[in-house]
Amino acid sequence: MARMEMAEAALGGAAFSSDAFFELGMRHSVGNDGPVDLVAAHKWFNLAAMRGNAEATRLRREIADQMSETDIAMAQREARAWLKSH
Repeated sequence: MARMEMAEAALGGAAFSSDAFFELGMRHSVGNDGPVDLVAAHKWFNLAAMRGNAEATRLRREIADQMSETDIAMAQREARAWLKSH
């Protein structure tokens, strides 16, 4: 949970832009802030893709190939939950 709070704090005043979400997806996909977390990366890429970031769409698909169906479903639930709470 602390890692999630760090990720949201990293958004800062970025007004939840597609670029900010994309950056969070990149951080989680390569492990900049700790171990690689593909569920979190997928979540942030999903949110960026929803805001029109084509590169996030491509990377979300790429990492989904490395994830189980359960992990993809979890990432999608987390993205929906984030949208509901913000």
